[in-house]
Amino acid sequence: MKFLTKACFGMLLAASAMSRPAFAQEEASGPVSLSGGVSVVSDYRFRGISLSNEKVALQSTLTASHESGFYAGVWGSTLPDSPLYGKYELNLYGGFATEVAPGTSVDIGAIYYVYPGNQSFAGPSDYIEVVGKLSHDLGPVSATGSVYYAPDQNSLGSNDNIYLNLGLGYGIADTPVTLNAALGYTDGSLGALAPGGNYLDWMLGASFAAGPATFTVQYVDTDIKKSGVKAIDTLFDPTVVFTLGISF
Repeated sequence: MKFLTKACFGMLLAASAMSRPAFAQEEASGPVSLSGGVSVVSDYRFRGISLSNEKVALQSTLTASHESGFYAGVWGSTLPDSPLYGKYELNLYGGFATEVAPGTSVDIGAIYYVYPGNQSFAGPSDYIEVVGKLSHDLGPVSATGSVYYAPDQNSLGSNDNIYLNLGLGYGIADTPVTLNAALGYTDGSLGALAPGGNYLDWMLGASFAAGPATFTVQYVDTDIKKSGVKAIDTLFDPTVVFTLGISF
């Protein structure tokens, strides 16, 4: 999801809510707690676009959090093999999160997207984003507004990018079901598939928790117009994504 090359992932193979599923439970150990999980997704969608070429992907995460609010972790996903991105995406992230008022919290951090198997003549595909989030509980509804900013980098075609997202979650009382929805807006180098370099993506879904396991179903779509090239258009066709995750 960077520049034209990232957005056209599927064609280059034959191609980004926080929008990534996370399944984790914390294990307290003094001032530091660890959380992690593994999941299987039917299609790795990032900001509405398929990065797994509409194929199943295996994903995992591990986070260390300090009682002060600082945290650091790693997230990874399998990818279809390609010279541009290799077979794996690795995200290294860190930041600071704290509650600023009852029911209101902020989270400021950064994500470094790494592609260990990259062998592209175009150079490294790695890039970095800074992230800011504001969350607030409105009764049974939890709302989170997020801003992701990727500054001018070679891997983004010497251009910057901004991504805005508003997410809502509603846990149904006395049930293990949570309903969720999100609306995102991309503007810049990561929106190269869309006219003007910007587009909307949205998601409607529900999750069901049972012990350490969580099953999620999401409808994902964008307003990117068809190009007439099937290998590209299938990357952002509306789809239903299924996820099964286990926390540890």
